[in-house]
Amino acid sequence: MAKQMANQSTCYHCGETISGKAPCFAVINGTSHPMCCPGCQFVAEAIEGEGLAHYYQYRTEQALKLGQDKAPTTDYTVYDRKALQTQLVSQQLNGQCHVSLSIEGITCAACIWLLEKHLNQLKGVEQASVNLTTHRAYIQYLPEHVKLSEIMQHIAYIGYLPHPFSMDKQQQLAQQEYRKSIRRLAVAGIGTMQVMMYAIALYAGALQGMEDSYRDFIRWVSFLLATPVVFYAAQPFFKAAWRDVKARHLSMDFPVATAIGAAYTASTWAMLTGSGEVYFDSVCMFTFFLLISRFLEMRARHHTTQQGSGLLKLLPDKATRIDDNSQEQAIAAIEVEMGYTLRIKPGEPVPADGVIIQGQTTCNEAMLTGEYLPVTKQVSDTVLAGTINVEHAIDIQVTATGQTTRLAHIVSLLEQAQQEKPFIAQLADRVASYFVTAVILIAAVVYSYWSQHNPADAFWITLAVLVVTCPCALSLATPTALTAAMGRLYQQGLLITGNHVLESLTHINHIIFDKTGTLTEGKLTLEQVIPTNSTLSPETMLDLIAALEAHSEHPIAKTFAERATPLRAKSVTNHPGYGIEGSISSHPASSNDSNPEIRKAQRYRVGKSVFICSWLNIPLLDPPEPVGQWLLFASEQEVLGWIKLADTLRQDSAHTIHDLQQQNMQLSLLSGDQPNVVKRVAETLSISSWQANMTPEDKLAQLQTLQQQGKNVLMVGDGINDVPILAAANVSVSLGCGSDLAKNTADIVLLNNQLNSLLTVFDIAKQTRNTIRTNLVWALSYNLVALPLAACGIIQPWMAAIGMASSSLLVVANALRLTRTSKCSTKQHLQTQPSQITPLETAP
Repeated sequence: MAKQMANQSTCYHCGETISGKAPCFAVINGTSHPMCCPGCQFVAEAIEGEGLAHYYQYRTEQALKLGQDKAPTTDYTVYDRKALQTQLVSQQLNGQCHVSLSIEGITCAACIWLLEKHLNQLKGVEQASVNLTTHRAYIQYLPEHVKLSEIMQHIAYIGYLPHPFSMDKQQQLAQQEYRKSIRRLAVAGIGTMQVMMYAIALYAGALQGMEDSYRDFIRWVSFLLATPVVFYAAQPFFKAAWRDVKARHLSMDFPVATAIGAAYTASTWAMLTGSGEVYFDSVCMFTFFLLISRFLEMRARHHTTQQGSGLLKLLPDKATRIDDNSQEQAIAAIEVEMGYTLRIKPGEPVPADGVIIQGQTTCNEAMLTGEYLPVTKQVSDTVLAGTINVEHAIDIQVTATGQTTRLAHIVSLLEQAQQEKPFIAQLADRVASYFVTAVILIAAVVYSYWSQHNPADAFWITLAVLVVTCPCALSLATPTALTAAMGRLYQQGLLITGNHVLESLTHINHIIFDKTGTLTEGKLTLEQVIPTNSTLSPETMLDLIAALEAHSEHPIAKTFAERATPLRAKSVTNHPGYGIEGSISSHPASSNDSNPEIRKAQRYRVGKSVFICSWLNIPLLDPPEPVGQWLLFASEQEVLGWIKLADTLRQDSAHTIHDLQQQNMQLSLLSGDQPNVVKRVAETLSISSWQANMTPEDKLAQLQTLQQQGKNVLMVGDGINDVPILAAANVSVSLGCGSDLAKNTADIVLLNNQLNSLLTVFDIAKQTRNTIRTNLVWALSYNLVALPLAACGIIQPWMAAIGMASSSLLVVANALRLTRTSKCSTKQHLQTQPSQITPLETAP
């Protein structure tokens, strides 16, 4: 057996066990190292040849094993084909191209360093960045100097496998990390519960004189339960601490690993020698609390990886092409090219940008403008990929496909905004590096002093110093407060997707609101009926209109869909963008309907003023007021009345805006709607800063201007068109009834759909900041007071353990107050909020 072990070695690149003599070797930094196969040898020599051998010094995980069949001989030239390029690559006006690649084989931060260094050295690559969380590479390059296939070949050259970004692959990696985190959390949780039970027995036995045999037995059982927690559940902390040592930068992981390792080692030594105290319960509890915090952070990170994919799902998988013989031909959407003629049928999404060459219809462009009303489209008008054809079939000539479409441009804006998104580091992390360095130096000085004056107690006094100054409370100060606050908010219907949100909220001084679906209900309601014929009642007029609109799928028709009417229309014709007409054979006469001509069978029209007036051959009529969506209703003989539709304010909009202004918040309203509508909403809510006809690019530019002026901006929106600005804002909020992509992008989701929940989240954010500060002050004060006592030998290790646990529990208890305390609640806001919904008005 010993001889067999002596003949084994491991591959220096991938860590694979090599039985017998290594088949090949590679020289790294002047030293020959064994390789398991020619593939690993080739990659190692490539890394060395590029001057990037420091990768092996910094890595914390072995590289992906590459057999000879996986050496970089793969032909990536297929990705240079035009059809694939339009789907994968986004080209800017300056000729620069952007591409997103999934990288297989990334194991640690050293892989990121290696990839970025290697790619940024390539001629033609303007910038390359790799995300450790998502394993995605964002590359900007000049196609005249380097091809996409060459970039992918160079990635494979150093041992990684590049793929065009795939959401399915990304979700697979996220699921693997999720399952691994769940297993670690389960081991730590079960271990903590069991060890704490035995710890209670030990503490009680110490007070009541437990026999040594029973004490030793309980210690051994605690040791067996704590060992998996330390060596499996706490493994990420030790790996990160080793990485910090190599990088010569101490983060919170170093003191955490030091505390867990020192307490476990000292406890094991005390158990084996029968001297000193054991701290297995503190080790398990500390590990469990920290893993919960890390688990919540991981879920928030995974949430962000789904952003952008929702937009791409708006595009269909197939399209209908009109060939040279005017015949319909079903093709895959990826096969669509510039100049193709496509037929878009009612209800179908548009697969590419294009110009209408035949037909007229209306298109739902809510994902681009956020406005619910379809836009009228006729010959020579532009239609955009991802929008929905509402009414009639149209033929379009394709002008842009793939990464050159407007939809792809919004995706690009989203990714760019996510890369620039600010993150405010936790206060504890900023303090820990300096604090832990000082503690390590003090412990070394203490050990040196006591080893000369009292060698027998030197180790235990030094251990007491390390235990009493263990930054358990310091580490728990921030995550426990954040977890408690997020739990409190979730109970009130608010979902927080990142730990930085609550801290960032305390710095917000400017809020941008979208209009449609955010400040307003996002749907048309019947606001006013004004008959112009004195013999026609408002109810009869609405019955006639409802009979016509029952034959339409237009959003305006949905306003009348719930109205029960005994009338039935026939020979109905839709005029996209103008209105609808049809014949109604009869209707019951009301007490006000004394005119027999109105009760005769005839045709009616409802729609825009120009649609009605041209039919009756009368001068164009203006609506009673310029604000709102006005419909004109007429029979074949005369105009019968006006119908006003409006998107009403949310019930709590006015109260929320007023309270935010009382808190000295600066407010802006940015909308893609018409100026007169936006102006009315702004004036009603007393918002002085407003802009209309805003595209997603305009909103993003306005946000960046505010940020350049030093503003910390919160964005509140609900639509797909708001996604870029939601991603770029310091903090973003989406309503629960908003689009899935907006909710995935937002830092805060108002699951209760109540806008006044913003007041609650601001209030709890302030409480959380104060709680964190209190926890940090207590944790630091405790350490500073206990440190000199421990260094003088006054505090014994068991006393230090109790003090450490008590300090941690006090911090946790203080944080848990956030789950019970809130100065304002959503329920209170609703009770004090008067209704802002405009009632139905009728006029003669």
